[in-house]
Amino acid sequence: QVRLVESGGGLVQAGGSLRLSCTASVRMLIIRSMGWYRQAPGKQRELVAIITRSGSGDYAESAKGRFTISRDNAGNTIYLQMNSLKPEDTAVYYCNANLLSTLSPNNIWGQGTQVTVSS
Repeated sequence: QVRLVESGGGLVQAGGSLRLSCTASVRMLIIRSMGWYRQAPGKQRELVAIITRSGSGDYAESAKGRFTISRDNAGNTIYLQMNSLKPEDTAVYYCNANLLSTLSPNNIWGQGTQVTVSS
């Protein structure tokens, strides 16, 4: 069974930084993309950033210029460097892995890590 293990959440003041990490228990060969989503209380889960198999990244407008998604050489660990954090970034952040379509299930979620930004 594919698992995603997240770490790095916590409490930080506005303007501060945090780095999230997520490791998938599978090899890069079967990973199409990995990304970070977040869900604030009373809101829907939303995409924050995604990195594809080729290494290209994409960001939500709210994350552009402040957050950076990257991955390790093995390709099964991703990071989200979050700078200039704002109170509105407060949410549970979930790691996601999208695997080859021939696999089932092929959309895997981590358990989530809380990020709280105080004003």
